[in-house]
This record gives sequence, C-alpha cells and structure tokens, in this order.
Amino acid sequence: MTDPHPSITESTVAANGLEFGILSMGDGPLALCLHGFPDSAWSWRHLLPELAAAGFRAVAPFLRGYAPTGVPADGLYQSGAVASDAIALHDALGGGADAVLIGHDWGALATYAAAGHAPERWAKVVVASVPPPATVAQAFFSYDQLQRSWYMFFFQSPLSDLAVPMDDLAFIDRLWQDWSPGHDGAADAARAKDCFRDPANLAAALGYYRATLGAGARSPEYDAIEAAGASPLTVPALYLHGATDGCMGAELIDDGVLASLTGPGSRYEVVADAGHFLQLEQPEVVNRLIVDFLRS
Repeated sequence: MTDPHPSITESTVAANGLEFGILSMGDGPLALCLHGFPDSAWSWRHLLPELAAAGFRAVAPFLRGYAPTGVPADGLYQSGAVASDAIALHDALGGGADAVLIGHDWGALATYAAAGHAPERWAKVVVASVPPPATVAQAFFSYDQLQRSWYMFFFQSPLSDLAVPMDDLAFIDRLWQDWSPGHDGAADAARAKDCFRDPANLAAALGYYRATLGAGARSPEYDAIEAAGASPLTVPALYLHGATDGCMGAELIDDGVLASLTGPGSRYEVVADAGHFLQLEQPEVVNRLIVDFLRS
C-alpha cells in the first residue's frame, strides 16, 4: 500500500518499555495524536500536515499492541496504560509544557487520563468520538447505546478470537461501515487490519475491551492514572463528535459534556455529515476546528 502522504516520516521511538512505531511531520511544540479501534496511526494522515503547517511537531504513534508497535510483555491494555504511554512519549519526544494532546476513540479515553493525571504537560487537548467518562457512564446503559456497543460484550467471549480474523478480518470492515455510515473507509480499514494480522496483535486489540469490561489484567499504577480521567478536565479542551456516529450516538452529546471540560475556553462541536471516523470523513472541517482551537 502506498504512502498516503510522502512528507510523513515513519520511524520508531522507545517509551514506557515499548518500541512504538510513529508517523511524524514538522517541527515545534509536540502535538501527539492517539488513534483508536479498529484503526491505525494513518487515521491522522490529513491532520498531521495541517499541524506541521501550524508550527507543531505532529506525531502519531501506533498504540501499544498495534503493529508495528510492540506487544507489551505485561499484557496491560487498560486506558490508564495507554495514558501512561502518552506521558512517556511526551518525555521521549522532548515535549514541553506547550505540548498538545489529541485523541480519538481509545485515544480519547487515554487523553482524558493523561491530561487529568499530568495536566502540566499539556497546554491544550482535543478529544473525539468518546465523550468524557462521566457522560458515558450516565448514558451507556440506554437501550440504543447498548445496542451500538454489542461488540464490546462480544469481545469478552473466546468466540471473538475466532470470529474477528475470519474472511480476511471482514469483521473490521463491517465495523467501519456501521460506525461511519455512507463513508468509504475501505483503505483505512485495510491499514487497520494490517495492525492485527499477527494473532498476538489482534489479542492485544481485544485486550483493551477485556481490561475495561471483563477480567483482563489491570495494574494499580495504571488504575490511578485512569481514575484521573474521570475527574473534570482542567486543561483547555475541544470535544468533537460526528452527527451520524454509529458507535457512540450523538444523542450523548449535549451541554452536559461541558461539566467535565472545565478548562478555560473549553467547548464541543457536533460535526455534520460525519460518523465515528470524523477526522477522515470531514477532514477539512475537523482540521480547521482543531488548528483554530490550538492557535486560539
């Protein structure tokens, strides 16, 4: 598969005991971009050049367990672990107090925790497609949201280890179709599937869900970092959500989100004609919202 942007550099960096594959572009304050499931760092291919043009060193790592990033020996995948990775990457990449953190899906949950636990490291944050934990907790058990979240419960079963890889990981293609209705995400789904072709990597991706809702391994250290993400976020934050999101319903997004985003200038936007992968469906709109917020 060809490089979707020839100016984006692929390299590796060691942090938190792992070797991370990263995409990077530009120079300046660090802008760390965290992807989600089922996705890859290439999900940020439209944003990285815009951040670089705005004067940032834009870096998108592949999350722990997502090839080419290594599979952690400790088998820990809770959002506190991913947040710890973000904090360690801040150090490894030479980030300062002017660094910004951008997260989508699992990356959003990690962003809440990383910014809550270490707010002094981040000047601003942007989160997308998964609202603040308190908002999710209040609305998760509605019938409509439980129906959308069926896959999270399925991933607790050993049957998912057999079903997800079948037919060239067709399960992943179907999630993209369901979560971003009407969007042709085949190329990005293919990049995501490349992260899961080794069974160890697929087990890692499912491990995120098993650590959250099931009996997956957890760490007291990461529990503490994760708990910080449940408190109101004091760092200035922009929250973005697609109006047609088939994974996390847009009805979850209202002014109640702002109760969890208390930093100066924090706000939210619902992006029209966009589903779960809004940064790929409406890149010009999303890029402008993000860059304008970071510059303000």
